[in-house]
Amino acid sequence: MTMRKMIVAGNWKMNTSLEEGVGLANEVVKLIKEKGAGRSEVILAPPFTHLSSVVHAASSSVVKVAAQNCAATDKGAYTGEISAGMVRSAGASHVIIGHSERRTLFKEDDILLKKKVQQVLLEGLTPIFCCGEMLEEREYNRHFQVVASQLENAVFGLDAEDFEKIVIAYEPVWAIGTGRTASPEQAQEMHAYIRKLIAGRFGESTSKSASILYGGSCKASNAAEIFAQPDVDGGLIGGASLNASEFVQIVHSF
Repeated sequence: MTMRKMIVAGNWKMNTSLEEGVGLANEVVKLIKEKGAGRSEVILAPPFTHLSSVVHAASSSVVKVAAQNCAATDKGAYTGEISAGMVRSAGASHVIIGHSERRTLFKEDDILLKKKVQQVLLEGLTPIFCCGEMLEEREYNRHFQVVASQLENAVFGLDAEDFEKIVIAYEPVWAIGTGRTASPEQAQEMHAYIRKLIAGRFGESTSKSASILYGGSCKASNAAEIFAQPDVDGGLIGGASLNASEFVQIVHSF
């Protein structure tokens, strides 16, 4: 059984020019070199246009680079799409799949996300697979059902060997960019539930080694309390990752 990785991944979303992005990456790399990464695996997810440059900026450090998305096919007449192979050729090691903004704004469903996960795995990259419920789903007490369905439809069809290559990120959608945060207890409750689902599908060993990140308005002021929960293995950080010192503070929150 492999040890669970503690991971802090910064999702820059559609922010920073190329110059700003390289500057931010250089600042994060400098701080990580000075302070170390502690127990964390550190990942930056810049826009597609920045991938090669951020990979270059991070090349002398332990910092890894992720794409924020990829296509569900490997090549072809898909104007504007970026394949997992292209992401790999740019030097990235991870791809975020199924972020709530992709699901809600771009109507990506579980069938499409399943194909994307398969493409990422085929290229030898690590999917960071996002799942989570909307506010009304939590209010109607359907949050467990929603998350179980997202996992079942998109990633539970994999064999255990492939599933073990995946990182799961739980995003309470109602807590993203709203300033609202799931309490540490709410985060722990869902993370424990996800781990139980993994155990039921793949066995106890796979469940114990799975990294499950929290992704809902996590910042330096609340990261330590959230990361202290027994089933929370780090964070998928949004807005706070655009500030190098705050992001590195979160890295050291374990």
